[in-house]
Amino acid sequence: MDKLVHGTAADGTVRIMAAISTDIVKEAVRRHETSPTVSAALGRVLTGTLLLGSSLKDFDRLTVKIESDGAVKGIVAEVNAEGSVRGYVKNPHAELPPNDDGKFDVKGIIGEGMFYVIRESGYEIGLHREPYVGSVPIISGEIAEDFAYYLAKSEQIPSAVLLGVLLQNQEPFVTASGGVMIQMMPGANEHIITIIEDTIRRAPHITSVINNGATPKELVKLALGEIDFEILEEKEIEFACNCSFERAVSLIGALGRQEVEAMLEEDKGAKMTCGFCNELYTLDENDLRKML
Repeated sequence: MDKLVHGTAADGTVRIMAAISTDIVKEAVRRHETSPTVSAALGRVLTGTLLLGSSLKDFDRLTVKIESDGAVKGIVAEVNAEGSVRGYVKNPHAELPPNDDGKFDVKGIIGEGMFYVIRESGYEIGLHREPYVGSVPIISGEIAEDFAYYLAKSEQIPSAVLLGVLLQNQEPFVTASGGVMIQMMPGANEHIITIIEDTIRRAPHITSVINNGATPKELVKLALGEIDFEILEEKEIEFACNCSFERAVSLIGALGRQEVEAMLEEDKGAKMTCGFCNELYTLDENDLRKML
């Protein structure tokens, strides 16, 4: 199962999170039937969201939303404190030729737009507090740089973010996925920052080491090099949605008696698809009659 760790280094002046998200991205790609380039983009957003939400408290939720003018149109990912993440894209079948380096043109498929982070507290227990919403323009479209830019500009945390998704031409299409997020807290030594920057610059691509069996802790070591660190927590993470048949029934019932009667008369039932996980719920005539 996929895992995430978060910890500290340099006497608490550096925070670091790392995740292996291969199974999560594999499931998201399977559910949404995304094109290769969209798969890479969605995978990076899901992983980045997990890393950004790694320190969520119970009943908290964090959502990352990209709204753009590129072919994908938009990507949304949502994570809770338990490490369950879900997400979707507005145009899962968008595709572009490889970029000049022969790699997936994630930047091109994202285009220009806005990068939003929404933090909600107590949503699972009915506390309707005003959410915190931070936003910055998309400055790269490669996703990792956009997470780092958001942290620097909106939360004033200088950060380095590494995200990667490795794909192949046959099922399962996703062979490796993961990421690392390093945050420099107040008091971080400039020498330490220079060492980390140099280590990251010389490190092999993150998906190659994941594909060779690296653990999240080994990703931390890859990013920090000789700098000592302490892992504070390790947890399992998964693609999971909170939709259900009962929720589908409740939503259809909320349309009102007239709408339900029309579904009975015209369609002899109803179908509802969850936008986040693409799960299809089918209600037959008996299910609809129970609402009347």
